[in-house]
Amino acid sequence: MYKQKTRENNLSVIEFIESVESIKKREDAYTLLDIFAQTTGYEAKMWGSSIIGFGSYRYKYASGHEGDAPLVGFSPRKAKFSLYFSLEETKREALLQDLGKHTSGKSCVYINKLADIHVEVLKALIMESVSFLDQTTVRK
Repeated sequence: MYKQKTRENNLSVIEFIESVESIKKREDAYTLLDIFAQTTGYEAKMWGSSIIGFGSYRYKYASGHEGDAPLVGFSPRKAKFSLYFSLEETKREALLQDLGKHTSGKSCVYINKLADIHVEVLKALIMESVSFLDQTTVRK
C-alpha cells in the first residue's frame, strides 16, 4: 500500500527557514511566511522536510489514492521558490498573467525572489486557492 511521503509533521518552520543558506532567500522566506499566514489565517506547519504549508484538506483520486495536503504553501528551494496553489484553471491563468516574473507547472509556481512578483496578486492566488479548496474538497 502506498504511504504518502509529504505529510504534516512537528518539525520547526523557523529552524527550516534558518537552514536556508542564502540570506536574501531566507529574508524572502520570512516575508512569505508572514504573507501566507496573514492571508490564510492558518499557522505554518512543515509538510515533509521542505514544504511550509497552511491549513490542510483531504484529497481522493479516481484511482482510489487519497491523502492530505496543505491548502497552500511554499518552499525556499535552492534554485527558486516553489509556491503551491490549487485553484480553478481559468482564474489561475488570469492571476498568473499579472503576478510578475515566474514559471509554472500544474500546481506549482516558481519565482526567483519576492521582488520579481506583485504581492497583491500573490495574496489573491492564496485566497482563491483556499476558497476553491473550501468548495471542492473535504477539509481536515
